[in-house]
Amino acid sequence: MKEEKKRFLYSLVFPALFLIVIWMVKISEILLDIDFAFLGIYPLKAKGLIGIITAPLIHSDIEHLIANSIPILILGTGLFYFYNKIAYKVFFLSYFIANIWIWFGARQAYHIGASGLVYSFAAFLFFSGIIRKNVKLVAISLLVVFLYGSMIWGVLPIQPHISWESHLLGAIAGMMLAIYYKDRDPGRKVYNWELEDEEDDEDKYWEINTESDEINDAK
Repeated sequence: MKEEKKRFLYSLVFPALFLIVIWMVKISEILLDIDFAFLGIYPLKAKGLIGIITAPLIHSDIEHLIANSIPILILGTGLFYFYNKIAYKVFFLSYFIANIWIWFGARQAYHIGASGLVYSFAAFLFFSGIIRKNVKLVAISLLVVFLYGSMIWGVLPIQPHISWESHLLGAIAGMMLAIYYKDRDPGRKVYNWELEDEEDDEDKYWEINTESDEINDAK
């Protein structure tokens, strides 16, 4: 239980740090009375290239930010918990692949927000669980569908003020990454504290055996 708790807390670290960054960006906008929307992705324009890096950090308002923060934390933690060995690769590939596609193929408008990442993580977790036919991963996939089943409507051009292109391209990126990494085990790194715990267990085992030998000799 102690080991699983440490593993879970470690999985929280990077998603939480990312959330701190995007919240600091929004707070800076409010305090400085500045709108950073001009740092979003503007397709096929040189001025929009910077958005490939900055767009996911910028949100139109607090409501928009909260809407993305909760799924980023949940799905991001799931990504790092079950796919520790490839989590950073999936995160940054999702980040840049979807944003580059948006620059090439989205509408002529500023595209901002981390919703592309949300859709990419959800798609990755869902399709990875199905492809690997792993009971635990399939369970996570079903949880994703249950919690974010309504996300399917986000990839359709229903609401003009929402970047459905970000949602669609993010989901496609996540699906492609799930297929690309289908042969990589979810596994995780083994940390020093885990090795120390194993060594302690081995020491206790040998201590017990030694005491047993002494008892047998005494008889």
